[in-house]
Order: sequence, then C-alpha cells, then structure tokens
Amino acid sequence: MKMPVAVLLLLALSIAIRIDAAESSEMCGFKPSLKPRPHSVSILEFGAVGDGKTLNTLAFQNAIFYLKSFTDKGGAQLYVPPGKWLTGSFSLTSHLTLFVEKGAIILGSQDPSHWNLVDPLPSYGRGIELPGKRYQSLINGDMLHDVVVTGDNGTIDGQGSVWWDWFESHSLNYSRPHLVEFTSSDYVVVSNLTFLNAPAYSIHPVYCSNVVVQNISVSAPGESPYTIGIVPDSSNNVCIEDSRIEVGYDAISLKSGWDEYGITYDRPTTDVYIRRVYLQSSSGSSVAFGSEMSGGISNVHVEQVHIYNSFSGIEFRTTKGRGGYIKRVIISEVELRNINTAFGAIGDCGSHPDDNFDPNALPVLDQITLQGVIGSNITMAGKFTGLAESPFTSLCLFNVSLAVSTTLSPWTCSNVSGFSESVSPEPCPELESSSVCYSLLNSYGKSTDM
Repeated sequence: MKMPVAVLLLLALSIAIRIDAAESSEMCGFKPSLKPRPHSVSILEFGAVGDGKTLNTLAFQNAIFYLKSFTDKGGAQLYVPPGKWLTGSFSLTSHLTLFVEKGAIILGSQDPSHWNLVDPLPSYGRGIELPGKRYQSLINGDMLHDVVVTGDNGTIDGQGSVWWDWFESHSLNYSRPHLVEFTSSDYVVVSNLTFLNAPAYSIHPVYCSNVVVQNISVSAPGESPYTIGIVPDSSNNVCIEDSRIEVGYDAISLKSGWDEYGITYDRPTTDVYIRRVYLQSSSGSSVAFGSEMSGGISNVHVEQVHIYNSFSGIEFRTTKGRGGYIKRVIISEVELRNINTAFGAIGDCGSHPDDNFDPNALPVLDQITLQGVIGSNITMAGKFTGLAESPFTSLCLFNVSLAVSTTLSPWTCSNVSGFSESVSPEPCPELESSSVCYSLLNSYGKSTDM
C-alpha cells in the first residue's frame, strides 16, 4: 500500500500547484486600462515652478486636495509637465492618476524639514534604522483605492546623496524616507517611470493588495548604502514585470514584518509574480526574501530573470526570533552573470528591533524550487545554512548549470535537506536526499516509501 499512498500524495500536490499557477497567471494578467480620467489639471495651475529651486510642496498638496472633490465623479489626473519640480513629501488620494510627462523630473528636497514625520509601521514597531518615528516617503498614500503613478518615462529623483551621507555618518535623527510608499491600499499601479537616487527604498507597497509595477527603471549608485528597488511588504497579489533595477543593496526584496511586531500584525506577503526583469545589486541580493519575514512569505513565482554584476543572485534570509515562514517559492528561467554567490539561504541573518523578541520563535523555510538556471563567472554556487532547531526543508534544484571560477568548494550546506537533478557543479549531499519538491506544473521527488 505504500506506493499508491505516495502516488496519491504527489497527485494531490500537483493539483494544488496547478491551481496556484492559474491564480498567479490571472493575478499578473490584471492590466488596468489606465484610461484617461474624466478630470485633469496641471500642477502649473496651482503655482508650481519647474526651475529645480522653487519648493513646490504646497502646490502638490493643494492640487491633490482639489482633486479629492472628483473622487466620486470618476476620479482625476494631476499632470506634471516637463521641468524640474522640487518638493517635499505629499500624499495622494483615491481614484487619482499622477502623470509625469517625458522631460519632467520630480525632485525630492534635500532639506529634511520638508519631509513629514510619521509613526513607525505597526509590523516593525520602530523605524528600520532608528527607534521611533520615520520620515514619510516623498510620494505616499494611505488607505487608497485605485491610484496610479505613471507617465511617459518621466523621472522621480530622490536626490538621496545627503541621506546616504547622514546614514553613514550616523547623524540621522529618524529612519530614512522612501520615494513611493502606499500603505493599506488596493489596486495600485506604478508604471512607465524612472526612479533615481532613493534615500532608502524606491517603491514600497505595505499592507496592500492588487499592486502592479511594470515598465519602470530604478537606479542608485552601487556605493549607496542599503538602497533597495522594490519592496513588497505584507502585501498580496503583487505583479512586478518588464523592469530594470540597479541599486546599492537589494534589487527586489520581499518582507513581512520584524520579529514580535510582525508576528502580532500577522499579515503575510503572498501571491507575488515577478517576470522579465533585469537586476543588479552591488552589495546585497538581486532577489531577496527577508530577513524581516515574521508575517510569512508564500506563493511566489519568479521567472525570466537576468541578474548581473551582483554580490548575490537569489537569497533567503532569516534568523532566530523571526518566526514566520518562507514557503512555496519557485524561481525559473534565470540567467546569472558575474555573481559572487549565486544562491543563498541563511539562518542567522539580520538584527532585532529590541530585546523583546522571542528567541524560540523559529522561522520555517520550506518548498523552495530553483530550476532552469544558467550562470557564468560565478564565484560560489550556493550557501545554504539552516538552523539546527529548524532546518530548511524541500530545497530543490533542477537543471542548474553554473560556471564557477573558484577552486574552493562551490557549495556550503548545513541543516538543510532537499533534492537536486541535473545540477552542475555537483551540489552538497544534503541536496541529494529524499524530498518532495514544489513545482508549478507537477511534483518532483524521491520517497523512501515508494
């Protein structure tokens, strides 16, 4: 009877995964029409001056306050024409399109007094970099529905160099701001824009649903400290596609809260689809999970990814005290070029917000599949170091070919189990054990019961 039971288990997993695949395809197939709003105004109508010197925060605030009156009349558009529009932080409203024309640059002020202060996110309990409040993002929105930030390849430039200097000299008073942040919002679109020099993150949807980020370019200097491109954070139904991201730390980083605060808030990041992206991360990972993942991360599909000139290609991060989980992740059709470490899964990565974390809150990493990967000029193939108290399980590799340049052992493994097939260089023995592997189309695996 053992063999039929095993077969039934595999069939059940295959059916569930096919359902996941259909959901992912439908989710990323959500393409808002982006049809013109019935009402449109230019920022010029509110006294803005596009000389790169005049502060236009009040003009943006007044324009959006006026456009709130059209929320129940089909919504409205705020048009930003060519010019350099210096501003501090401002908030958007529902049923609004912010359209940044070609040749238009929204410039973040380098005076911190022009950036509002806001409370820390409840799933983090404090600012990421410093306890207490944090600087509000340049463009932000809370509890919004149907909001679009788009353009004809216009630019949003955070002028982050002063923030990077303050961070490195430990002279910040509060945690750095981001370029665009939406909280507790749904049906959010960010598209057709260039994002430059974010003080910290470029795009941060947190507690959001139905988010589409497409056809954007994100850039920050390789030496800019901990600058991150896109951070889906305790959000669901997120699609990231057709974009290029080159930053100092992580290109795309999935998160879901920090230790006891994330566990209590209990909002996972789930149903994320990333495809057709070009990624570079100078000191971090081009695709990162965690280490702040206490609310959980699951059902993530990444495909058609080009990663180049990066410290790490794909990395899963966690540590004791995080709790939470990272599971049901499949990454396929990946090209790696000039990478220090192709894959990583690290069980002792990251700090804690305070001393109140529970060291017995152990994270789970399970059902991770990497397949269809080609790499050239790779220094180390993989480093997989789980926790003795909570080993990483079902870590599976298929059809992976890496040209490794080191004479040292290309793989490091401890406290992990998984399966591998058609992998070069030959992986560590821990990845040749019995395992059931997660797949979008079918189930792979070896079972001692069969």
